[in-house]
Amino acid sequence: MTIRAIGEKGSQVFIQNLKITQLGKSGRIDEAVKVFSQMTQRNTVTYNSMISAYAKNRRLGHARHLFDNMSHRNLVSWNTMISGYLHSNMVEDAYGLFVTMPQRDLFSWTLMITCYTRNGELQRARLLFGLLPDKRDPACWNAMIAGYVKKGRFEDAKRMFDEMPVKNLVSWNSMLAGYTKNGEMCLGVKFFEEMPERNVVSWNLMLDGFVQVGELDDAWEFFEKIPEANVVSWVTMLCGFAQNGKIAQAEDLFEQMPSRNVVAWNAMLAAYVQDRRIDKAAEIFRDMPEMDSVSWTTMINGYVRVGKLDEARQLLNRMPYRNIAAQTAMISGYAHNGRMDEASQIFNQIAMRDVVCWNTMIAGYAQCGRMVEALSLFRNMTNKDVVSWNTMITGYAQVGEMDKALQIFEEMGEKNIVSWNSLITGYVQNGLYLDALKSIVIMGQEGKRLDQSTFSCCLSACANLAAFRLGRQLHQMVVKTGYPSDLFVSNALITMYAKCGMVADANLVFEDINHGDIVSWNSLISGYALNGYGKEAVALFQEMLIEGVNPDQVTFVGVLSACSHSGLVDQGLKLFKSMTEVHLIEPVAEHYACMVDLLGRAGRLEEAFEMVRDMKIKATARIWGALLGASRIHRNLQFGKYATEKLLELEPDKASNYVLLSNMHAEAGRWDEVERVRVLLKESDTDKQPGCSWIEVRNQVHAFLFDDPVQPRTSEICSVLKSLTTEMTNTSSFMASYD
Repeated sequence: MTIRAIGEKGSQVFIQNLKITQLGKSGRIDEAVKVFSQMTQRNTVTYNSMISAYAKNRRLGHARHLFDNMSHRNLVSWNTMISGYLHSNMVEDAYGLFVTMPQRDLFSWTLMITCYTRNGELQRARLLFGLLPDKRDPACWNAMIAGYVKKGRFEDAKRMFDEMPVKNLVSWNSMLAGYTKNGEMCLGVKFFEEMPERNVVSWNLMLDGFVQVGELDDAWEFFEKIPEANVVSWVTMLCGFAQNGKIAQAEDLFEQMPSRNVVAWNAMLAAYVQDRRIDKAAEIFRDMPEMDSVSWTTMINGYVRVGKLDEARQLLNRMPYRNIAAQTAMISGYAHNGRMDEASQIFNQIAMRDVVCWNTMIAGYAQCGRMVEALSLFRNMTNKDVVSWNTMITGYAQVGEMDKALQIFEEMGEKNIVSWNSLITGYVQNGLYLDALKSIVIMGQEGKRLDQSTFSCCLSACANLAAFRLGRQLHQMVVKTGYPSDLFVSNALITMYAKCGMVADANLVFEDINHGDIVSWNSLISGYALNGYGKEAVALFQEMLIEGVNPDQVTFVGVLSACSHSGLVDQGLKLFKSMTEVHLIEPVAEHYACMVDLLGRAGRLEEAFEMVRDMKIKATARIWGALLGASRIHRNLQFGKYATEKLLELEPDKASNYVLLSNMHAEAGRWDEVERVRVLLKESDTDKQPGCSWIEVRNQVHAFLFDDPVQPRTSEICSVLKSLTTEMTNTSSFMASYD
């Protein structure tokens, strides 16, 4: 073979190697594999390029297989494989490779130290740093500094920075990045001013820091001072405007850019997508001189966000090189709209799925209540993370299968606060309030810190149990842990105090809220209603209107209920009329139930019945229940019987409906009808829900279920009750004889 022929073949290999690298970087991994497979001649660089392409696209299994089968590996091969593990956060695999390396260079040490620092394992990183043969090069020092600042350990980072034998500009920028990326802009500005030299990276770090904390004026001031702004500077400022809803400024900046690369175009595209201006996004997308996988994924995600799933699917089908991010966005869109079969179709087309893809699919099934399919995917998933586990807990909780939710929770290894909150929320949603409160006790025992979501859920449990003392203790914990100003917690406190009958305390919490939302007003109005403070509820409603807060459906349910419980008939009728005519809120079943109850309590049964008859919506069990209750109070058998028949159509298995009708006939002395209803009750094969009561003693809530043999000390309790009953009977006899 001639030298020229060898040179041509070498040139061809070089071009193909470069193509593999470029395809890998752009996410076109299948095309990269095709180029590699068709190569008749390969060198070590070819294999290294393919390993890098696999690693960049999270196909670590393929990368390792190729690495293990290489006939000749050089130092770049080892470092490339370790780098792949680093980017996928597979620290132990990286270390396993690192210790078997035949030789190492400074880059090998820096990679391994970075593996540990990115994973937060600073002690192991420091130990490895101590073993470093030559500490004169700044690279490993910079990696350690970056690790410390990422964890917010600025003093350790600064100490290491000061100890460095040689500092380069990267060292200064690493330290600066620690301040800016953690929002410590005062320290960042001071450090920036102390820097002996700066480059555009230094300026961009400051610019990005101000953008991240939302200080756009300072960001713009820095931007205008940058000596030689590059495309990163322009894009950072553009993103700052876009993230804060300043689209006009972002557009102006985009037009002023001296040069635009694909990153700049993607930033403007993302700005329109974020602002839900999908037509403008589509216009930018069409005008782009070149597109990468980010461009296509952003546009697909934009269509998904506004519900244009067919357009998103068409774009996905047109995509020249599908990547997993675009496919996952499409799966998410289908999942949120309940189109799980179409989501499954795309999911099955993906050869290498990452954890986000799996979690999106599992979440879709869970949201649709299809827990069999969700569990099947979950069990087949090899790379589960904490989100996967939490999704399953939430899914089972939503379908009421708390035993399975608890089983998943107990199978988990490392649990985060979301795991605990998912379980506790599930208990509260399913009426298992005692289990919710027991969970926070276990959290405390395990040293877990409660957050605002935990407090809100547990306060809701206390509210439903009327467990005032426990609720008060939680309030004290809220103050100690620094959440007293959290709006969600404050609203939960209002509800808890109101349901425990402590309206004054509920009002105090309400008064302490700086900027209440509609939920705050509704919680106190409902609290007044629950405790019979009708006039106060109406007064608060009027105050709410004066403050400029627009009422919603829940507001009117609360205030109408207050009128009903306090006998404010005329006021209630006026409010009901204003709801539709002034506030343009269409009444729903809950509003009609309040009005039927209001009129029924006042003895205006004819009006109540006419309202039900003339409603535009179908009457619910609550509406007929309100009419039945009013009929019993006023002993109107005609309406009572009619309401019961309607109730039995809607709730044929509810024994209390039969019992209420039977009692009405008994009060009227119609014993034949009483017997007939009781026969119907037996024939209906309904089970009467067992009675349940509870009492709070010494910070513990004790629940008692009728005929529950599991309750401890049942025989002792029954014995005491029997003695008390006998004593009461004897006392009654004594008082009768005395009279």
